[in-house]
Amino acid sequence: MDLFTSACTLAPIPIRDGELAFLPQLPLPWPNEVVLARLIEETAWREESVVVYGKRHLQPRLSAWHGEKGYRYSGLSLAPLPFTPLLDTIRRAVEAVTGRRYNSVLLNYYRDGRDSMGMHSDDEPELGSQPAIASLSFGATRPFILRHKHTKETLKLPLTDGSLLFMAGPMQANWMHGINKTAKPVGARLNLTFRNIV
Repeated sequence: MDLFTSACTLAPIPIRDGELAFLPQLPLPWPNEVVLARLIEETAWREESVVVYGKRHLQPRLSAWHGEKGYRYSGLSLAPLPFTPLLDTIRRAVEAVTGRRYNSVLLNYYRDGRDSMGMHSDDEPELGSQPAIASLSFGATRPFILRHKHTKETLKLPLTDGSLLFMAGPMQANWMHGINKTAKPVGARLNLTFRNIV
């Protein structure tokens, strides 16, 4: 049986004004800890600076951009590196589960609890009006926070090692998401967000 066509189905998460679904473990040819170690070792990590409320700040995490097209957000322009064989294998697995095509991936490396991601939406024009974002996590579990832009309703989802979270429909128009800092001892976490630049 082909690894990527085996039965594994995203489970819908009920949510207003968006589409959200979760898979506890993405099927891959290697154990999660091997993928995590290889991604940390093989990725050309960068510490980027972004503009927030008119001021430039270093991002509290390391990142890398791979794909077919460039990407721009918060005053930062990312030139793409090509997909590596490892990233391409992971991409095909994500595409098989979600039924969508992705031509780019943003990798974020959270080294410890001091690294974080501020609340934001992936709503840049080059992602289209209703982007499909597939978020794959490896390593330590961190709470993924979702907050509705209008009702302020908040959800917290623990993104576990090897899990895939899929966001689509009007999700980015109506919700923000982020990863908070934590004072608790926590190990490294790597997140890959696959997307299609139009």
